[in-house]
Amino acid sequence: MIPAPGVFIAGFAVFFIVAWDAFEAIILPRRVTRRIRLARFYYQLTWATWKFYACLIHSAKRRESFLGFYGPISLLFLIGVWAGGLIISFAMMQYGAGSALNVTGMTPSFATDLYLSGTTFFTLGLGDVIPRSGLSRFLVVVESGFGFGFLAAVIGYLPFIHGAFGERETEIVLLDARAGTPPTAGELLLRHSFPGGHQALLSLFKDWERWSAQLLESHLSYPLLAYFRSQHDNQSWIGSLTAILDACALTISGVEDVCAKQAQLTFAIARHAVADLCQVFSAPPLALPQDRLPPETLQMIRETLAQHGTKLIATPEAELKLKELRKIYEPYVYALSERFLQTLPPWVPAKKTKDNWQTTAWAKRLENAEAPGAALIHDDHF
Repeated sequence: MIPAPGVFIAGFAVFFIVAWDAFEAIILPRRVTRRIRLARFYYQLTWATWKFYACLIHSAKRRESFLGFYGPISLLFLIGVWAGGLIISFAMMQYGAGSALNVTGMTPSFATDLYLSGTTFFTLGLGDVIPRSGLSRFLVVVESGFGFGFLAAVIGYLPFIHGAFGERETEIVLLDARAGTPPTAGELLLRHSFPGGHQALLSLFKDWERWSAQLLESHLSYPLLAYFRSQHDNQSWIGSLTAILDACALTISGVEDVCAKQAQLTFAIARHAVADLCQVFSAPPLALPQDRLPPETLQMIRETLAQHGTKLIATPEAELKLKELRKIYEPYVYALSERFLQTLPPWVPAKKTKDNWQTTAWAKRLENAEAPGAALIHDDHF
């Protein structure tokens, strides 16, 4: 049996570990490099289990829906783990202090300490268990204050998480009409092959430069945001970021007179984001199982864009530059896609599909239904 002082010290150790972990996750707005963390272990264990069961679901739509529940549920349970750990830690300290309690109708025990700790942490103040020593009263006061502060921090934390998620998804939704669903680099450049389209593409690259910086800061400081998935099954933050990197690489290496400098700036911060996120989530870069851009696909992109006024440079130097650019980001986005079970987009649409804005739940029920006005906006596609 552990002596009372040993229990008190163990309880204080549990309190420190849980409180520090919650502080790093909720309050500290920066990346934590320490590998041994309660939250890190929690997400490694629960995500691995969730992914295992998700892979048993054959329907892609149901599997994506199942994966979509993980982010919010894991956050709620993580808060419960923190709260439970703090309650147990104070109960251990009360027990180590001798369970100096006045109890109505029963003998003080660890269960009584646990009950007092729970009612104190949630500031219930029932009064049926009363501390009678100075140390016990001190622990009750400290726990009540800490419990109130913890609940206040959580109440402020949840709106922030949902606000950051909403900011991330806004640009992803806007990309739907600009790059197709799912977004692809070829479709993005094609849909900007109109008079004045190059200026619109420049503006889009600027927006995604800022978006990538915000993604880097928010997901490094609060990694659980990465587990929150997009509203639509055919959209994801990894897929959208990959499409932008593809478009920037293509613009830098081969598009004549089209915002190459801004493409370089956007590419730099976007590549920075995926590389750092791989490090945070312990996802080392992986070799792709197959080439995402075979020569015939690149040639099709050249021919299609040329027909609409955008010429790609077709020289060995341009192809080598594109290949080198792809080497420094594709292994990272593929590692993230494997980590979070999100599919990477192709360079051009795999087949002719409607954008999300062109369909409704009612239209999907009608075979070959055409959304009104759809053809008037996007006549050209791969």
